[in-house]
Amino acid sequence: MFWLLVVLLLIAFCWFIYKKLNYWTNKGVKQKFKLFFMNKSFSEYFLDSYNEFPESRYSGVFQFSRPMLMLRDSELIKQITVKDFDHFTDHMSFIPEGVEPLWTSNLFALKGDKWRDMRATLSPAFTGSKMRAMFALMSECAQEVSKYFENNPEESKSIELKDLFTRYTNDVIATCAFGVQCNSIKQRKNEFYLMGKLLTDSTGIWKNIRFLLYMMMPKLSNLFGISFFNKRVEMFFRCIIKDSLKMREENNISRPDMLHLLMEARKGRLNYEETSAVKETGFATAEESEIGKTVKKVKDPITDDTITAQALIFFFAGFDSVATLMVLMAYELTVNPDIQERLQKEIDAVFEENDGVITYESINKMKYLDMITTETLRKWPAAVGMDRVCVKPYTIAPVAPDEVPVNLNIGDVISVPIFGIHRDPKYYPNPEKFDPERFNDENKVNIKPHMYLPFGAGPRNCIGSRFALLEAKVVFVYLLAKFNIVPTEKSEIPFKLSKTGFTFNSKNGFWFGLKRRD
Repeated sequence: MFWLLVVLLLIAFCWFIYKKLNYWTNKGVKQKFKLFFMNKSFSEYFLDSYNEFPESRYSGVFQFSRPMLMLRDSELIKQITVKDFDHFTDHMSFIPEGVEPLWTSNLFALKGDKWRDMRATLSPAFTGSKMRAMFALMSECAQEVSKYFENNPEESKSIELKDLFTRYTNDVIATCAFGVQCNSIKQRKNEFYLMGKLLTDSTGIWKNIRFLLYMMMPKLSNLFGISFFNKRVEMFFRCIIKDSLKMREENNISRPDMLHLLMEARKGRLNYEETSAVKETGFATAEESEIGKTVKKVKDPITDDTITAQALIFFFAGFDSVATLMVLMAYELTVNPDIQERLQKEIDAVFEENDGVITYESINKMKYLDMITTETLRKWPAAVGMDRVCVKPYTIAPVAPDEVPVNLNIGDVISVPIFGIHRDPKYYPNPEKFDPERFNDENKVNIKPHMYLPFGAGPRNCIGSRFALLEAKVVFVYLLAKFNIVPTEKSEIPFKLSKTGFTFNSKNGFWFGLKRRD
């Protein structure tokens, strides 16, 4: 009897695995099951999956054992992320609600109406008028970077760019989100920076295994004390927010940062005010949908924990990913010195026209700077892909002769392979080449809609695109006005993508120098 039970359980298990691994085949979709062994970078693995069925509008892929439908067709991407957004409102969840409150209550993780309410609450914090107010804070941080290397020429000869730019993004987020002033280049071990590194560092085999375990078995991981956020980091940010809120309320302090805006939202005094053109911060700027522009009364109260959760995800998203954009932009400018020189001429002209002062308006009129930033995000997008979860039954109607209706169930996951699309020669000829001219006035109108997605698509696009673009542009204007970014003996050109982590990292670091301009 015992052995019969074992056999039956084994048969049931094999049947479950068979059904799981043939999930898309059973729906009439071409699929390929590939295991991620860390023998290549996550982005390269993602690109391979994209290239499996180049003639298909979609194909079945797997994230570990979870089936996902990967979209390749621009019209289908638009249909699902924009037109039929009400069927695909949520992101994929890998942490059950209640397990990590500071994660499950942030804007990225919230679902349904809770997400809609929070998006409408936070969107006014990222309009052009708010960016104009934060521009002064960013400029102070960028000028500190430039001044430091002017005053310390020996240190400018060999710099690890990821370290440099994470220190800059740390200081920008500290001042623009938390109202805390840091100078992480001078004070290299300040607590805010160290906590930021702990929060965002995903390098190392053990950290990757920990992350994968948490994704696959969050409740069990939590039981064994494996948390998504480092507990020291969580406590640090809780204390920072609590103390800042108390000080501001008691002393009636007003400052143009995110913390003040969230306090205003809590009092019901924050409205969406767009006073300038949507694309003022550049071609890559993600346009806010009507959901974000709609003023709604939030059903759930905005607590200190709610504010901490939003500030924490803002830090999590902006500390490493925006620094990575800057690193790769610097890398491309170094290996393409003619492009760097042309950009410096534009920067010099703007300084001369504005009597040595850079304003919010002048930086947003710099066309070549925007073309370079846009092309960097084309070649090296902030996220290799995005996901959407089906929340209502949905059918993808057949278009090609070999297609059948694809019936999606509640919980099915859609994957949009941004990195694959941006590297597809069908949309971007010679995609490995760094070519800002793809985005000049004549050519950018030919970019196919929904085939350029550095900050996602639809109402759930990245809320902080304007902030990220402005932050990157400001630091390059001040650095390139004084310095050339040059290769050194330690520079790795071309660089080798690290096989650990989920972002674009160099296996041996990004070592370059800053050479004072004549």
